[in-house]
Amino acid sequence: MKLTIRSFDLPLRYTFTISYDSRDVQPTMIVELEQNGHKGYGEATSNPYYGFTIESMTAALEGIRTQIEATELEKPEDFWAQMQPHLSNNPFALCALDLAANDLYGKMQGQPLYKLWGLSTDHNPLTNYTIGIDTIENMVKKLKEMPWPLYKIKLGTKEDVAIIKELRRHTDAVFRVDANCAWGVEETIENAKQLKPLGVEFIEQPMRADDMDGMKKVYQQSVLPLIADESCITESDVAKCVGHFHGVNVKLVKCGGLTPARRMLKEARELGLKTMVGCMTESTVGISAIAQLLPMLDYVDMDGPLLISKDIARGITIDNGKVYYSSVNGTGAELIA
Repeated sequence: MKLTIRSFDLPLRYTFTISYDSRDVQPTMIVELEQNGHKGYGEATSNPYYGFTIESMTAALEGIRTQIEATELEKPEDFWAQMQPHLSNNPFALCALDLAANDLYGKMQGQPLYKLWGLSTDHNPLTNYTIGIDTIENMVKKLKEMPWPLYKIKLGTKEDVAIIKELRRHTDAVFRVDANCAWGVEETIENAKQLKPLGVEFIEQPMRADDMDGMKKVYQQSVLPLIADESCITESDVAKCVGHFHGVNVKLVKCGGLTPARRMLKEARELGLKTMVGCMTESTVGISAIAQLLPMLDYVDMDGPLLISKDIARGITIDNGKVYYSSVNGTGAELIA
């Protein structure tokens, strides 16, 4: 295989703020793998919370370029198993490589990945649209500019309930809230009581990722379902979420790609947990990979291309929450930048 690594700065439509980060541009790394005249694409965005930069991801892949290019891709799962030991400290880089391998495999097989996996897209969930933390006035403005059936509202301020009350005045859409580790035990329990009548579907990661004792208490008393994000990073975390959360939000970059994500989602279902996949403001390259998992999900957050003002790829498209697949095989991603 031939490996090509590119980096881009994705300009955001608005300053994107969550409880512990704020940014106007999202740096991203695109991996291209070429074999037998076919090209596969993968992506991983940088993330200060987890400490992965474009430079560190690029260096990790350059360090094993010889091994990558000496490989003849047969099965993506086998390729992932070969590369994972070399990239165990950089799951973001592993993710980009794995997505590219899966896309390449699908294109060589002449099928979309979901079909190769034997999945039906008849009952795919809608994707939410995310409203980042801002003044209440600006959050209302963003909501009005993007009419949508389903919103994820980022919280973690001193006026979280007031934000939801005001947003509710302007739409009948379903709300999901994501506190990104900002709340405490009693705060979460109380907020859930106030948010449920306001049409909130669930609360994502209300507390610190390592406060599992606190989450157990919240799980026992919360009137709203709780979805793990920062508390569910790798495959070993899924089982730990039982009795602490009602579901898990799997992020491809955090777990190392589609290959482990599929195993995590399967295990979650077997354990009675709700399944979700979220994005990290990727371009259509990464989001087209997420789309292949839709038949395995109860919920999805794949609004990355809607949050950036200029995309670098084409693939899946999204209209009013519904995802439409590309006619291109693999993940359907094609780089246009």
